[in-house]
Amino acid sequence: MTSTLAAWSAAVTLALTGAIAGLYYAYSVSVLPGLNAIDGGSAIRAMNSINVKIQNPLFFVTFFGPVVTATLTGVLLLMLGHRPAAVLFLLAATVYLLGAFLPTVAVNVPMNDLLAAAVVPADPAEAARVWADYSSRWIGWNTVRAGASLISLLLVGSGIYLWHRQP
Repeated sequence: MTSTLAAWSAAVTLALTGAIAGLYYAYSVSVLPGLNAIDGGSAIRAMNSINVKIQNPLFFVTFFGPVVTATLTGVLLLMLGHRPAAVLFLLAATVYLLGAFLPTVAVNVPMNDLLAAAVVPADPAEAARVWADYSSRWIGWNTVRAGASLISLLLVGSGIYLWHRQP
């Protein structure tokens, strides 16, 4: 029973970590560059709309899930005596927590809240400046989140590999 639960938990961890890594990667390579290519006022309004719509149950499962399921999988693997694989899952949870989850809560969400509270400047040059300031800082931190999520994904994949290689 514990082995079956660990297998399901590992599979869910792999899927959720892959999904969130892909989301952050897509923002860094397409969403923000696309918004940077339009006028500042439109970019601000579009990003505010995106930030409202992303707050949905499916995103929240994807956002919170990796740390929960990677930790659960790590604990289950420890109980099953698969210490090397367990350590990789617990490390994946830690990397995701410190490199993706906490920056989201401490940096990106507060930046989004400030952008949402701001009045879009009527002057196109001022709107462009406000957007450029926001975008450059936001994309930098998002790239950190993407990198941490990808590292976490690699750790999960390595944990699954080690688990199935260990007798």
